Amino acid sequence: MNLSTLDFAELLQLKNDVDVEVRRREVEEKAKAKKQILEIAKAYGFSVEDVLGGKVAPTASGRKPVEVKYRHPNDESLTWTGRGRKPLWVVALLDSGIDLDSLRV
Repeated sequence: MNLSTLDFAELLQLKNDVDVEVRRREVEEKAKAKKQILEIAKAYGFSVEDVLGGKVAPTASGRKPVEVKYRHPNDESLTWTGRGRKPLWVVALLDSGIDLDSLRV
């Protein structure tokens, strides 16, 4: 892929897509690592708490997912809950003159 042929908006979109994919894969890799750790501890007859010498931090799986509040008008895979920093795609659309309320779900 030749990045010099992309315009600024395409570069921002690509960067956002890469960031999203990195976060998704990080979650996958952590889940794989956790599964392997649990299997190894179990194979030796221990719990993870026994091996690590304390309680394991609770996972976020007990939390209810936050509802999406904003969606990209042309790419439904790009969403934002309205919490935290604005994603780059939101910033780019706001800079281009699009109103945030027009992105509401």
